[in-house]
Amino acid sequence: MLSDGEALAVIFGTGHAGAGSALAIARALLRTFGDLRGVLSASISELAAQPGVGRARAARIVAIGEVARRVESDRLDAGSFLSSATAVHAHFGPLLADEKRESFYIVLLNGKNRVLSKIRISQGSLCASIVHPREAFRFAVREAAAAVIFVHNHPSGDPTPSEEDRRITERLRRAGELMGIPVLDHVVVGRGGYWSFADNGW
Repeated sequence: MLSDGEALAVIFGTGHAGAGSALAIARALLRTFGDLRGVLSASISELAAQPGVGRARAARIVAIGEVARRVESDRLDAGSFLSSATAVHAHFGPLLADEKRESFYIVLLNGKNRVLSKIRISQGSLCASIVHPREAFRFAVREAAAAVIFVHNHPSGDPTPSEEDRRITERLRRAGELMGIPVLDHVVVGRGGYWSFADNGW
């Protein structure tokens, strides 16, 4: 079995004048970003700034990281049945755990808890002004959803909800009640785990 450094070196194929062999470049990346996961979740600009990498190799690494996350993630196609926070995390966890910014999603469900679609509502620092019930439920009304689930990630890796998370969840829950579109859960994704408002009694 190849070591992490050797696997990265295979991706590079050749070394670079002034930066050493492909293996030397790979090992330097592992030192800089901590481990293979850190390398694969780095941005193109972060990687391209490293000696011997450049934008073409950086783009290749980022693409491989994205493919790996999609392979690890459970599929969530239209018609998929969602019965628990565990199932929600099985899809979103691998996709969001290493994101550098917070992304907020709504999952639209029919009356049998089957997925109609998933939509990213916002990306950036999570706050009440960005995740507004009017915008969130616009998609639910448009697709005649019977219920919704909200999902977002914590770039810190700790899925424990903040006070802002709790305020946003309460606003969304109340809005759903008024519109007759219940919020079944709000799942916060961290690195290696998740926190479910529904499972914790919200």
